[in-house]
Amino acid sequence: MKKVYSVEEYIENNVHYTEALMTLRELINTTELEETIKWSMPTYCLNGKNILGIGAFKHHFCLWFHQGVFLKDEQNLLINAQENKTKALRQMRFESSNDIDKHLVLAYIKEAIENQKLGKAIKPQRIKKQVPTPKELKHVLETQPELDESFKKLTSGKQKEYCEYITDAKRDITKQTRLEKIIPMILNGVGLNDKYKNC
Repeated sequence: MKKVYSVEEYIENNVHYTEALMTLRELINTTELEETIKWSMPTYCLNGKNILGIGAFKHHFCLWFHQGVFLKDEQNLLINAQENKTKALRQMRFESSNDIDKHLVLAYIKEAIENQKLGKAIKPQRIKKQVPTPKELKHVLETQPELDESFKKLTSGKQKEYCEYITDAKRDITKQTRLEKIIPMILNGVGLNDKYKNC
């Protein structure tokens, strides 16, 4: 996708839908939404939150509702462009300017704005990557119950830092040196990078 820097430029680059895109833009700009460009597409926000965007493709153009899953959609106009993948995003597709029912489209836009004000949103879920405990650390934890108990009391983030610290060492001697360094730290209940975090 070609990088664009303004809504005007985006519309100029999609000449096959110029009139239709202008119509959608004018409708949206009658609301309180702020117009910007994100991902090289016209995007409309409320207090920094993405509400909707305009998209033009080969055979259709559309409105992207970022939290469209919360729209009532009594007219059954919204589709999930990536079934089983996309959770919140919904798309309203058009093939020509004649497909745009201005009153209906504006009603959907206003509902999306209200939903944002009400805080209706699916937050992206961060996938926690499990870091396996390296065998060198595992061995000392199994043979030193006090160390094992201290390690278990650490937050998962601190445990992960220690595991990665040992795993990232290339040579066995380095792994051993690092292990000796972290044992007293674990016993004291501190994380590997705590001294940097408290600066």
